[in-house]
Amino acid sequence: MTYLFAQPYDISANGFCFEDFESYQKQAAKAANSYGQPVEEFEIQFIDCELAKAYGINQANLKSYFSAVDELEEDEKKTVILAVGECGYDIERVLSHIGAVDLDIYYVSSMRELAEQFVEEGLFGEIPERLQYYLYYDAIARDLSADYIETVITGETLIYRCA
Repeated sequence: MTYLFAQPYDISANGFCFEDFESYQKQAAKAANSYGQPVEEFEIQFIDCELAKAYGINQANLKSYFSAVDELEEDEKKTVILAVGECGYDIERVLSHIGAVDLDIYYVSSMRELAEQFVEEGLFGEIPERLQYYLYYDAIARDLSADYIETVITGETLIYRCA
């Protein structure tokens, strides 16, 4: 799926991501600048370029890149972007063994949410539910940030760890 970004020409307004014309129309109709006035003009930006950047796109691998774009699922694209662009893996190795990449990706919106998920999954051992209300999740989240990194790819917040 291709994501696009509508960047307002009005510098006091925020842009938005969209993936089809209907979502563009809905969000554009609601877009307003910091003074409450409607935004009238947008520059449309192609932001699936994160994959192109990680791929190291050039004339020599252009055909291979477009094949990858067509064949990879959205989660696999995110794995390639993070493994190659952030963790230093070789693109050919990742594409040939995408399931074997040693990369942990969590689809959560914050480190605190990751901390809550880890406690819920029992990563810190068996904690009775009545005691979970007394845990300081912000401190756990701060500790997790030593090993995990928060990023945004195509408008979605992810937390990952290169192993």
